[in-house]
Amino acid sequence: MAGLATTMNSSMTSAPSMSIDRLFPALLECFGIILCGYFAGRINIITSTQAKGLGNFVSTFALPALLFKNMVVLDFTHVNWNFLLSILVAKVAVFIIVCILTLLVASPENRFSKAGLFPIFATQSNDFALGYPIVEALYIDTYPEYLQYIYLVAPVSLMLLNPIGFIFCEIQKWKENTTHQQSKLKTIGLVLFQVFKNPIVFMVIVGICGNFILKQKIPVFMGEFLDGLSSSFSGSALFYLGLTMVGQIKKLKKNSFVAIILLITAKLLVLPLISREMVELLDNGNTEANYTSLSNYAFLYGVFPTAPSVAIFASQYNMEMEIVTPGMVINTFVSAPIMYMSAWLLTIPSMHAKLLLSALQSVSFDISIVTLFFLIWSLAVMLLSKKFKQMPHLFTVNLLLAQCMVSVGMIMWYFITKQTYRLGQVLVFIVLYSSLYSTYIWTVGTFCLVRIPALIVGILLITGHPNTRNDCDSAFFYGNAQVISTAVVLSCSILIAGLSLMCLSRNRQQNTYQILERNSVSSNVVEEPMLKDQSENVVTVNNEQPGTELVVEKEQCRTLCTSENCMLVQEEQLLQNADPQLGRHVLLCLLLIIGLFANVSSCLWWLFNHEPGRLYVELQFFCVIFNFGQGFISFGIFGLDKHLIILPCKKRLEFLWHGRDIAAQNDSAIREEMKMTCQQFVQYHKNQCASDIVKERRCGAQSYTDVFQGCHLVDWLIQVGLAHDRGEAVNYGNRLLKGGVIQHITEDYSFCDESLYYRMMPMRIGTFSGPSVGGSVLNVSMIIIVIINH
Repeated sequence: MAGLATTMNSSMTSAPSMSIDRLFPALLECFGIILCGYFAGRINIITSTQAKGLGNFVSTFALPALLFKNMVVLDFTHVNWNFLLSILVAKVAVFIIVCILTLLVASPENRFSKAGLFPIFATQSNDFALGYPIVEALYIDTYPEYLQYIYLVAPVSLMLLNPIGFIFCEIQKWKENTTHQQSKLKTIGLVLFQVFKNPIVFMVIVGICGNFILKQKIPVFMGEFLDGLSSSFSGSALFYLGLTMVGQIKKLKKNSFVAIILLITAKLLVLPLISREMVELLDNGNTEANYTSLSNYAFLYGVFPTAPSVAIFASQYNMEMEIVTPGMVINTFVSAPIMYMSAWLLTIPSMHAKLLLSALQSVSFDISIVTLFFLIWSLAVMLLSKKFKQMPHLFTVNLLLAQCMVSVGMIMWYFITKQTYRLGQVLVFIVLYSSLYSTYIWTVGTFCLVRIPALIVGILLITGHPNTRNDCDSAFFYGNAQVISTAVVLSCSILIAGLSLMCLSRNRQQNTYQILERNSVSSNVVEEPMLKDQSENVVTVNNEQPGTELVVEKEQCRTLCTSENCMLVQEEQLLQNADPQLGRHVLLCLLLIIGLFANVSSCLWWLFNHEPGRLYVELQFFCVIFNFGQGFISFGIFGLDKHLIILPCKKRLEFLWHGRDIAAQNDSAIREEMKMTCQQFVQYHKNQCASDIVKERRCGAQSYTDVFQGCHLVDWLIQVGLAHDRGEAVNYGNRLLKGGVIQHITEDYSFCDESLYYRMMPMRIGTFSGPSVGGSVLNVSMIIIVIINH
């Protein structure tokens, strides 16, 4: 830290360039609304079809009104055109680099689709929903004119770069569609027409024209109307962003993680650095303070995450959705700590080296305390769900234990550095860095988690010399020897993580084969007719006809099933407990690899540049957040177990919401929508549905029952048009379950889009008939609904 202290002391200034105090509330506001939207979609309060309506409002009304309003009042005389040119050059450079590399590396089958969508992913930022609140919080008091650059920079991607990507996508469609060929000129014309037909682009052009016609003043009769629409944009856009994230991680495939890492690196690291360098290169005529502030602002702008519209483009072309949509979700959440650290970059010139070191220690301590709670929660979930007995959850438990020890070690280090007890510092360092190295190489196994880190720390203790300063950073306690050892461990860990992902991919293939094999065997056993000697044994013991005994067994199985005597319940529990959650482990590896890359970059930067400067300090802050905040990632992925946490909480909330007597409600208390749904299904669809998805499955030793799986009913409802998406289908199934049309075999679960078993309940059509006065009207309305659906 000596070189860093020298650099920081020599670059002190008298006034900060932004207000850091408002940054955390702004981030909390933005990501809090995003999480609200995510949970609303996750628990199916708002379905994906309903979310499209909100998205259409945001993109067609709210955002165009916001752009038009700000374009009209924009003062072009105070715009720094060199700054805009720098951002344009940076975006074009990144776009061309990603496009060329994609064309060279991608397979010929989908080369042009990737070359079209990947550059858009790396250059189009979420300027308005996420970027504007962050810039407003940071610069509203110091450089308020920076806010207008958001409205000028955004059209660069929309009008200049995106059409190039769309042309590549159209070329891919042209290659795939050999029956219908169209000229290249017509393709370019269609792309340009789609671009200018976009409400956002159109209103930007109209707003620029209105700026000169109206002389930068909005008429009174338009002002209130535009204010009402534009003020609704921020919250709606962030909420819609959360809704679009639901279910996107499921699209993550084994062969897409490398592309996602490279795209996130290009968006969050390469674009900010090139933007900053372009500003320093092209805009060097300003004063030193404004010059530095603009270059830092360019870096901050580059860190804004990818806009959700990129996922919309991928879905419109039906191309690369397994890469773009999960990448957009991961990119958004990874950008949060990087944006926070980028804001710290702007305050570093005014911060003394001792204050900087104290800030690093305080951030590490605060994060360790909070993340320790989340890690204990995640460990409790792993233990209570008994997943720690399975692979790869066994390794995940070891990782959680190592992360707990890292948090405990950092808390102890925070207090021990205030003392002069040298032996205590060494002992705490052993605990801290043995655990930290274990988190780096957690994928190797239990042996390596404990012994290799202990061996490396032991070598440091023997060969190194601890720092004698009491306020020394733990990352430099043993000087360059510690930095070198950390770099070696990180480099090996990145290779090991890549190998572990390959092993997980191979394990996924084997697991899929085993599940298919088990299901085929299970279906053969379950649907096998009763053997003749078993029927004779039944007749001998009971002195009854075999058919009578079979009917008795079936009637017994139609009431309730228990795990002791029901094979179907045991199969449900087996499927739930045996879920390896490989997709979540792949996502965990992806996020950890990003942190490993940042740590190894920090080590190499320090070794080869003893005066690293402000960017290194930002990187160091990011590494601190990653090292001591890994528990947030683990909690987000494994801390909210669906069957242990989410479903019981949802069931409890429904119980409290509808009252304690919901199970005893009679037909007269059922809502009209539920009655209409149940009557429609029973009268027009139940028989066909039963013949399509209901199967006779063995329930006990000599008993059978007619059941179906919840996921099969969801597929059937979408297929016949009774639901537009899986969320609507789940709501439809819940209405059938609450109306008594279907029933879970144990009545322990509501209707879920999973491999849970349900049965059709015997019911007559008249059960759900409405009041006698409106009965004919209800029947007519049901006939109209059926005609529309078909």
